[in-house]
Amino acid sequence: MKNTEKTNLAERNPVEDIDQIVRRHNVNRGATIPILQDIQNTFGYVATEALTRVSDLTGISESELYSIVTFYSQFRLQPSGKNIIRVCHGTACHLAGADKITESVMHETGAKAGETSEDGLFTVEKVACLGCCSLAPVVTVNDETLARVTPDKARALVIESRDAEKEKTGCKGECQHGKPAV
Repeated sequence: MKNTEKTNLAERNPVEDIDQIVRRHNVNRGATIPILQDIQNTFGYVATEALTRVSDLTGISESELYSIVTFYSQFRLQPSGKNIIRVCHGTACHLAGADKITESVMHETGAKAGETSEDGLFTVEKVACLGCCSLAPVVTVNDETLARVTPDKARALVIESRDAEKEKTGCKGECQHGKPAV
């Protein structure tokens, strides 16, 4: 499922959706991770409200569910941005300047690694390896892999993405979450 197809909890009936997900797994304790994966696939993240509902339905404590979600890097507790920027920090990329690229991306988006920008457009992630060592340093934006990225190229990428979003949404000046400022 593409990131743009996911909806947040406020746009759906989360109780009904979560109930269906748990029922589909027969409230089986061994299905905890698949339940959480299905919730994340449905909503784009696992909200604390979802953990409460799963706990109510399964009898698994919220603290145990929370420990699972925070232990595995596949889960996120906050919605991700429209664009997920992953900066490779594998050995080849690290040696080729991944730290400077990450700093550039974080500065331009205003988001720290592992977080989403205030405008909701970018989630910045540091990843161990993207498997493109001969192209180091490598950055992915959603499904696109970019090779031999420099800090300036990374900065330009963010600016171009932000400008494209403003153009798409009709924002001429400042925008808030893809909508014109009021």
